Amino acid sequence: MLTNFAKLDLAAMPSLARGEVRAHRVPLVVATDETLRGYGYVVPDFARGRVTIMTWPQPGWRPVVPGTGNEGGIVEDSFIMERHGEVQHAANRAVGRSYITGWFTDPATASADRQPIDTSRIYTHEANYHPDGGQIFAPRDRAAFVALLARPGDDVRPEHFVAFHCDGTFGIHIDPGVWHQPVFPLGPTAIFDDKQGRVHACIAVDFASEFGCYLEVPLLPPAGSPPKQ
Repeated sequence: MLTNFAKLDLAAMPSLARGEVRAHRVPLVVATDETLRGYGYVVPDFARGRVTIMTWPQPGWRPVVPGTGNEGGIVEDSFIMERHGEVQHAANRAVGRSYITGWFTDPATASADRQPIDTSRIYTHEANYHPDGGQIFAPRDRAAFVALLARPGDDVRPEHFVAFHCDGTFGIHIDPGVWHQPVFPLGPTAIFDDKQGRVHACIAVDFASEFGCYLEVPLLPPAGSPPKQ
């Protein structure tokens, strides 16, 4: 079953062509440890990558009993990203959820049965963060991808998001509290190794309902970036 945190009817999305929403173009940068500072960091080796886990907040003066929060609760599996025509699908096997994460044309009229004309950008309507832990995405087969991220804070706005281009030679750790979507592959299909907290609480934002827009995420290497080796 396909899910989305905003609980929108994915078959009746607001239309760009009819002017019901606008597109907010997200800036694109090359992902490095420097550019990712405040969002996460590069993970050269998935097997050695360690997910940051946060103890549940202490509501009062009594401390959380050690071992009863989210400490040590790590799960590893895979994230499968596939284009179904003009629709981007993602399946998180670690937590058993499947999503539509974006569209390659106006979401109101996008079809899984029609091949996309333009795959240089994708429209997405939501993002989420995990207050209890980070998450590592690492591509198999050196698949290039883009990570859509915004720094922590519940007053997040569309202009706070940045698209980080990753050339496929490394994975990334997304820090706890950092807004994100499942990463977007530049090709039609990709499998990512996924490592995250077992509890995996989510807090979400819906751009269409809250801000009257979709985020338009570039899916091309930044101008002037070196070719992939």
